[in-house]
Amino acid sequence: MADVIRGLEGVLATETKVSSIVGQQLTYAGYDIDDLTENAKFEEVIFLLWHFRLPNEQELEEFKAQLLENMELNPRIYEHFEDYAADHVHPMTGLRTSLSYLAHFDPRAEEFNDEAHFNKATRIQAKVASLVAAFARVRQGKEPLKPKAELSYAANFLYMLFGEVPTDVQEEAFNKALILHADHELNASTFTARVCVSTLTDMYSGVTAAAGALKGPLHGGANEQVMKMLSEIGSMENVESYIQKKIDNKEKIMGFGHRVYKEGDPRAKYLKEMSRRITDETGQKELYDMSVRIAEILEEKKGLLPNVDFYSATVYHSMGIEHDLFTPIFAVSRVSGWLAHILEQYENNRIIRPRAEYVGEVGRKYVPVSERK
Repeated sequence: MADVIRGLEGVLATETKVSSIVGQQLTYAGYDIDDLTENAKFEEVIFLLWHFRLPNEQELEEFKAQLLENMELNPRIYEHFEDYAADHVHPMTGLRTSLSYLAHFDPRAEEFNDEAHFNKATRIQAKVASLVAAFARVRQGKEPLKPKAELSYAANFLYMLFGEVPTDVQEEAFNKALILHADHELNASTFTARVCVSTLTDMYSGVTAAAGALKGPLHGGANEQVMKMLSEIGSMENVESYIQKKIDNKEKIMGFGHRVYKEGDPRAKYLKEMSRRITDETGQKELYDMSVRIAEILEEKKGLLPNVDFYSATVYHSMGIEHDLFTPIFAVSRVSGWLAHILEQYENNRIIRPRAEYVGEVGRKYVPVSERK
């Protein structure tokens, strides 16, 4: 058998039209991430990922209307959230379960054709924002809110979460964050989704499996750990000693380094600028200054550069978002990419079934239980 490649690093497992990473350049269906982040709305990017082209004006309005129409949740889902809140369930655990539960209320959940697939994708994309916002409100003892027709997807999420229409700066920042997190080629959760649906299971199973993979601190959970680190540091004067202790103890510092990008994550610069603007607007500039100093130290001492998770932590914190919601919010964005890859996998499917090299004992013989020591 060929050499084992741990973590499948550098292994080409499929072909895709969804996104591409070449060197330091990330593209969605051929559009540079810089171009999309500066100019597009998240709704346009979802459409692009699913159809490999940007929508025209009529298509965009129709797609926005479809998302809005599907954002409301069945009241029985709120009852589940009350159980989760009582048991102090982590929001990602709640999201994973509720994504699966959505299938119970979709009469077309088991249909298998292109039209049904896009219908389910739209339902899931619309409802994931409502799931996260409703979970957050229910556990605070607040009533879940319905979306407003005049608001964008990004603004509606923030409205359903906080009960107030966001400022222009907040909406812009969140829209950019959604675009930047939407897809990233064959990352762990996306690969999980493709492996799952390659068995020709349903779309809800695929996104539920992906959510389970995203929950881990080495993937989507990293930005929550970044905020935990900043909270532990506390103030600017503690940055250098804290980071040096981490380096001396050979501890992993979340939000730095990347398996693919060796010269820096191209998404990080946008989140850094958003962090600067949001912390300034909300009077929390020290968080941004601390983050910049941490990045300087790690580049100088370890040659490490921040990835997309590092500055997104202060962006979300400064908006007033609870830290354990950071990863579910990642999912609100990344589900667009999961769905794109699921649709693509269905289109040209072959079950994903790699091999493993056996390294255990051999030649063993069964011994009756009475004779075993």
